[in-house]
Amino acid sequence: MSGVLVTGGGSGIGAATCARLASDGFRIVVVDRNEDAARSVADAVGGVAVVADVGDRSQAESSIAAAVDTVGDLTGLVACAGVGNLKPLEDYTDAEFDLIWRINVTGTFHYLRGAAPHLRAAAARRGEPSSVVTVASVSGVRPTLGEGPYAAAKAAVIALTRSAALEWAPDVRVNCVSPGFVRTPLNEVLAAQDATRSGIEARTPMGRLGAPEDVAGVVAFLLGRDSGYLTGQNLVLDGGSTLSSAQMDPVLGPLLDLFRGPAEE
Repeated sequence: MSGVLVTGGGSGIGAATCARLASDGFRIVVVDRNEDAARSVADAVGGVAVVADVGDRSQAESSIAAAVDTVGDLTGLVACAGVGNLKPLEDYTDAEFDLIWRINVTGTFHYLRGAAPHLRAAAARRGEPSSVVTVASVSGVRPTLGEGPYAAAKAAVIALTRSAALEWAPDVRVNCVSPGFVRTPLNEVLAAQDATRSGIEARTPMGRLGAPEDVAGVVAFLLGRDSGYLTGQNLVLDGGSTLSSAQMDPVLGPLLDLFRGPAEE
């Protein structure tokens, strides 16, 4: 049985990813700084919990070693751990910026670097590429108000992903998922408000908020054989929300309605 290490696996997108990958037959190593959360998810999916601060190099390396000891062939890595904040750019403190960068970028780097030799070795033994999926954000593709340091960090994650994909092919495929608004515990304060939720849904072509399971499904695809020729890509998973033009859509929308004419009965 091949194994996958998932950072940030104790909640939200990470937990949904652990559940999905376990159902696909992978042995899961759940890495999270919250021990209770990690153990809860690991118990639910028949996996193993490892407590680690992803931003700490020694803890990251120890968690990778523990994963290899547990699953043998480490064929997959999902770098999902992340943190963010919301405030005007000029109001961020050095400590807040450093934390966002340390977890999102340095943490991702620690696991990319530390897992690389194990992923290559597994690929050599199995005769097929191993696979890595990083989790960034639409904020790393285009700016979001109040999320300057987070947007910069997620843009860096996308760049790291592409560099790793270029350097590690053909032994290891490396891709990225950039979700839009996903209803996780972190975002529940917004999603639970009817007016806020309906406003987000109205501006999303698919008409709903994202769910952690939506992201988990894409991660499973990227780790699986059906994506065997895909590497170095950043898949934006936002229900189409970034397709809109704030400049032109309010102008062209009413004109388009005129051309459409009355609806047919």
